[in-house]
Amino acid sequence: MKGHEHKIPRMEDILNLPVQDPPCAEFSAAHIKWVKVEGGRQGGDDIALIPFARVGDFVKGESSNAECPASFRIESRRRRPEGSISKPRVDGYLEYTLYWCSYGPEDYRENESGLVDGSSTKPASGKGSRPGRRHMMRGCICHFTVKRLYTRPLLALIIYNQRNHVDKSGSPCHGILDQDAMGTRAMYAPRISEEQRQKVMSMLYIGIPLDSIVQHHMEMVEGHGGPHNRDDFLSRNDVRNMERVIRNSSHELHEDDECSIRMWVQRHRKNVFYFQDSSGSEPFVLGMQTDWQLQQLVQYGHNGYIAFHSTFGLKKLKYPLCTLLVFNASRDAIPVAWVITSSFVSQDIHKWIGLLAERIQTKDPRWRLDAFLVDDPSFEISIIREAFQCRVLLCIWRARHSWIRRLLKTCCNFDVQREMFKHLGWLLYCTRRPNTMDSVEEFMQVFVDQCAFMDYFKSRWLPNIELWANGIRSLPVAGPEPNAAIESYHLRLKSKLFNEQYVNSWSRVDWLIHTLTTEFQSSYWLDQYSIETGYFENLRDKSFSTNAWYQALQILNVDVILDEQNLQYAKVISQTDRSLAYTIWNPGSEFSLCDCPWSRLGNLCKHVIKVAITCKSRQVARPLLSAQVYRQALLTLLQNPPDDPVVLDHAILHATRLQQDIKGLEVLSNSGLLQPLPSEISSHVADNILFPRLH
Repeated sequence: MKGHEHKIPRMEDILNLPVQDPPCAEFSAAHIKWVKVEGGRQGGDDIALIPFARVGDFVKGESSNAECPASFRIESRRRRPEGSISKPRVDGYLEYTLYWCSYGPEDYRENESGLVDGSSTKPASGKGSRPGRRHMMRGCICHFTVKRLYTRPLLALIIYNQRNHVDKSGSPCHGILDQDAMGTRAMYAPRISEEQRQKVMSMLYIGIPLDSIVQHHMEMVEGHGGPHNRDDFLSRNDVRNMERVIRNSSHELHEDDECSIRMWVQRHRKNVFYFQDSSGSEPFVLGMQTDWQLQQLVQYGHNGYIAFHSTFGLKKLKYPLCTLLVFNASRDAIPVAWVITSSFVSQDIHKWIGLLAERIQTKDPRWRLDAFLVDDPSFEISIIREAFQCRVLLCIWRARHSWIRRLLKTCCNFDVQREMFKHLGWLLYCTRRPNTMDSVEEFMQVFVDQCAFMDYFKSRWLPNIELWANGIRSLPVAGPEPNAAIESYHLRLKSKLFNEQYVNSWSRVDWLIHTLTTEFQSSYWLDQYSIETGYFENLRDKSFSTNAWYQALQILNVDVILDEQNLQYAKVISQTDRSLAYTIWNPGSEFSLCDCPWSRLGNLCKHVIKVAITCKSRQVARPLLSAQVYRQALLTLLQNPPDDPVVLDHAILHATRLQQDIKGLEVLSNSGLLQPLPSEISSHVADNILFPRLH
């Protein structure tokens, strides 16, 4: 450290110090260049400036000291409201937090022999002497102070008062440097890590018995050759204490739902990336993300995709729920953030989307997103592009899902269902008529006798159909892969939240918050843990363990019967009953329909996706509607370059190849669909629809 001290600064000079932001996810004092301050109350102490958002990462890094594993507790904390000081000191604070090593400052190492040292440096307001913690106290005086600066709220001043883990005599008092600690728990951190606590709590929320958790832990420790850290000393009592916490916890922190929410936010600040309480003019908005969700987002979102699943529970919940999803290696959707708002999420996205992006970048500055999928064309696309510096795709799953469900409910004739579904696809993509409202009028005239569906369509979709059509013209459309994963998440969420036993809780937001961050998240934790370790496979809910896309990949190609001379329908042999074959109408289209039981419930089935894959690989069916519209848009862009630099760049990248094939473009057929494209072009376009990426 001394090598960096050219001149000892005074406390008045602290704002001239560089702000240090190490690139690693967690960092310690060893990653920072410290300076000693001259004069003042902190004279002689080490100081440094870091972003306030990274204080938690610093505390975690300091707790992982290899020589002296520790756990820094908050010994005292003070806060001031903004505007409370007219002339703040240069080191004046909005928040003041004192962190102290949990092995001190009191010393009870000689307690058994009655030689307790009463002269402690412990602050009078501290909590170190609470009952049940005496066995941990070894006189450690390592502590530091964090000040969120009043004049620079985004910065934190760290004042390291004592960096070494020693007692008042200057001797090591725990860790591997303390000879008396050898062979005892004092060699390790005083408490189990947050990751271990999350693991055990998740097991308990899922319903794994205490004895099974302890037995599993013992097997894991034996598997890596005995205890190596504090987590390996997890005891039955540790698990029992966590079980008691869960049993005694309740979502209802206050009678009044709004007060209960505010209390939850106050207690779980690290899990909240945005909160706006409702007022006369402002809607309620709460953005939540747990540490585990952030880890999944960093892992699977890097060079990958984020998808919106918005407006869930619009009719049953007090406020609708929006989920942000990423896709793991099996293309299953994992919830990585939740937003609850009293207004439509698209209206308030500008308030929190940038904060979420900053939160991710703070965790991993190298993190980059490839594409963002929106399920509502009313989202402000430019704000998403600016926050994540990526392309935005439109996902039509919500429209497809809503339409097929309503058709199955209001129309009993399967032939009429599939014809209406096919026409809805044409309407959405405007493949028969260039004008959207002309397509709507034609659709309503053809199926005028379907009064129940038409009433629904007029009230729910007609006001926004122009918006959807314009969105499809201006954005690439995602294919069936994310649709299948999003649908699987939707069904799982619906199964958990809309269980009739919770009907009296639907009107409370605090119940929704509690359920999502405990039981529901734990079920996804179990999935990932089971995939990674092979344990507890029997406890996973098999109905949601894989989505239709993954299931489609398990169907053999020989089980797909496709007549290349008659592309009105295809057949897929059942994987459980070889004597049975399911029929897929309008094969290869996003609006295909299957007669299997799962599809007849309004879901996207594996047979539809398998046929779409087969059509693409054999290049025998018409290209996807989205591929046609996307290609037409690119051709138009060649003649009319847009102002949007992202769209322009995308068009230029494809221009050379598209120009070579312009002569091969055929006119629309009577059915409103383009004829099959040349093989080299149809393959290229289809590849760009299933998660297209810039080259």
